[in-house]
Amino acid sequence: MPRGDGTGPFGQGPGTGRGMGGGGGRGRMDGNRPGAGPSGNCVCPNCDAKISHQVGVPCYSVNCPKCGTKMVRE
Repeated sequence: MPRGDGTGPFGQGPGTGRGMGGGGGRGRMDGNRPGAGPSGNCVCPNCDAKISHQVGVPCYSVNCPKCGTKMVRE
């Protein structure tokens, strides 16, 4: 019997709400990506110079001390 609330009969519809998520759940400490964590190094893609990563300073905003190229996260 219809309820009048737009939900339709029980057991019919697009799904039950299970198994619909596709997230990896890997968190922030996953390597070369924004928010990769406080430790690690910044490395120059041009000359391979390394400096310690500073908390709160993204590697891409730091210039290489040897050649001036923008650094990347190791």
